[in-house]
Amino acid sequence: MNSAAILWGVLFSSIGLGFFVYGKKQKKPVPLLCGTGLMIIPYLPMSTTALVAAGAALSLAPFLIRILNQ
Repeated sequence: MNSAAILWGVLFSSIGLGFFVYGKKQKKPVPLLCGTGLMIIPYLPMSTTALVAAGAALSLAPFLIRILNQ
């Protein structure tokens, strides 16, 4: 594991923690699940590019789902 993957993992895990806490307090399942996913993906063995792509997709998912449901 290189240093870039570690830094991206820390970034996405901290964003995931924020989503998780928000989803739990507001009882909203989409941010809760995306936050859980963001905290789990750095532990999976994948390339840095795949980590960034998956993290970006999970970070944007709650916003896109909210926009599409309006």
